[in-house]
Amino acid sequence: MQAKSPDTTSLTDTATKLRMAIVRTSRRLRQEAASETAGLTPTSVAALATIDRHGPLTPSEVARIERVKRPTVTRTLGCLEREGLIERTPDPADGRSALVAVNAAGRERLRRLRGRKNAYLARRMRDLPAADVDTLERAAEILDRMREDERG
Repeated sequence: MQAKSPDTTSLTDTATKLRMAIVRTSRRLRQEAASETAGLTPTSVAALATIDRHGPLTPSEVARIERVKRPTVTRTLGCLEREGLIERTPDPADGRSALVAVNAAGRERLRRLRGRKNAYLARRMRDLPAADVDTLERAAEILDRMREDERG
């Protein structure tokens, strides 16, 4: 027998609860890592992580992955460059363009940033029952799948 699909009201209520939990948790994680993000906006931190994960990238590729406009990326990369976290090199495929890559200082900053956030979450999960931790792990997988499905 197939499970009954939730009605629209139920889905909307769940979406609201989920969104609020994500917003509050994201805010708390930003607060926890504030010492590592000094001088950086949330957009800059996201771009730095994207470049680390997928780079080296052209600015246009950063804009596409981050789903922001090119002028936003230009400002963001300027900030990351001033902070000494990325390096630009000529793009061998297109001499008019540059590639951006995270340098050693940027990787170290991301390591510390991720470490602080992960440590916070691990502390919060430490006293949870194993079933709740399993549920959180499954929820993380589902959220990732929803995000990947959106990218198509």
